[in-house]
Amino acid sequence: MKKITKETYLDWYKNMLFWRKFEDKLASVYIQQKVRGFLHLYNGQEAILAGALHAMDLSKDKMITAYRNHVQPIGMGEDPKKVMAELYGKATGTSKGMGGSMHIFSKEFGFYGGHGIVGGQIPLGAGIAFADKYKGSDGVTLTCFGDGAARQGSLHEAFNLAMLWKLPVIFICENNGYAMGTSVERTANHTDIWKLGLGYEMPCGPVDAMNPIKVAEAIDEALQRARRGDGPTFLEMKTYRYRGHSMSDAQHYRTKDEVEEYKKIDPITQVKEVIFEKEYATEEEITAIDKEVKAMVKECEQFAEDSPYPDTKQLYDIVYEQEDYPFIS
Repeated sequence: MKKITKETYLDWYKNMLFWRKFEDKLASVYIQQKVRGFLHLYNGQEAILAGALHAMDLSKDKMITAYRNHVQPIGMGEDPKKVMAELYGKATGTSKGMGGSMHIFSKEFGFYGGHGIVGGQIPLGAGIAFADKYKGSDGVTLTCFGDGAARQGSLHEAFNLAMLWKLPVIFICENNGYAMGTSVERTANHTDIWKLGLGYEMPCGPVDAMNPIKVAEAIDEALQRARRGDGPTFLEMKTYRYRGHSMSDAQHYRTKDEVEEYKKIDPITQVKEVIFEKEYATEEEITAIDKEVKAMVKECEQFAEDSPYPDTKQLYDIVYEQEDYPFIS
């Protein structure tokens, strides 16, 4: 794994803070009805992405996830202005405004969605990994899903074939404690989701996913295993989301005290504490980063606001390959 240096910590702080503030901005414009439909925010889970990106080789590794999917493509290299424009439904978005919040997609940067069907991306991730193996690439696919999706039958089918064919895939359960409003304790007679891998003799284990170092170490080990041709790994990333399942979530299933307790181990705060402890940056330098991040978010918002909505004919241009499609009247 690449060495974790002063620059790593400063990058982690800036990136995670940007992702957090990006999502906060989306929450505020959602209330203004500038972003419509469902909106699922990543606040609290940023260490998973930060740690994973440190271990990944973005020239060949790929990622696929569920509908909490705004910041992952940004981390992988996509222009955040285009991501925000997509959420606004604008023509300058990553899918020309046709995908929206739950379907961000960036093939150019190895990000394959953004999927609204719970657990639907799990076999798709195995399929992308199959393609890499078939083509002789040593790229690895990180397939992320929530604790609710871990109860889908498609997971077991994908696990079975991934082990049978030794596919270069890392299955990542982002366990934030709740499937919508249902706690993990109420979904099965066990709470150690990582143990689902044992039934397939798949290397598996839990990870402290509020700490990007722990995530990076676990992902690096899994990447090496996949590149050697030894097949998949299943990691349960133990994390927490500070906002509701979506913007319409009243959060009656948990207390404010519980949320505040988890905020004591906020990944952004943890990284900032290490920066100060190791004297990687001064208060003034951190303040400068904070201001830069605020300006970046404002730039994304302005770009989305100023961008045009798609023309109606785009609907047909994108859906139908054949220009004289015979069933359009």
